Amino acid sequence: QVQLVESGGGSVQAGGSLRLSCAFRIQYYMGWFRQAPGKEREGVAAISVGSELTYYADSVKGRFTISRENGKLYLQMNSLTPEDSAIYYCAAKAGTLSSTNWHTEDAWKYWGQGTQVTVSS
Repeated sequence: QVQLVESGGGSVQAGGSLRLSCAFRIQYYMGWFRQAPGKEREGVAAISVGSELTYYADSVKGRFTISRENGKLYLQMNSLTPEDSAIYYCAAKAGTLSSTNWHTEDAWKYWGQGTQVTVSS
């Protein structure tokens, strides 16, 4: 059983920053997804086992940074806007992913419980 435990969510004003963390014990591809009320879950960023490959959604490029170290996955979120408000989920997958499928929910197998991020204007 793969357990993923997110932390670091909260409330921040627009323009602010937050860092999300996800604790894991397996060497899998890792990623972050988010789901806003009334919207589908969308891929935010993903990172390979050795951190040599990273993928980002266009909406967060240049603002968010995904990283992993010592059993922790991170998502550094800067210049936050109200449109970034959502529940953020950590995800993991054995094997590999590509630029064409990393952002699809079906490509991932394990999920955390989610952490709320709220950005006020």
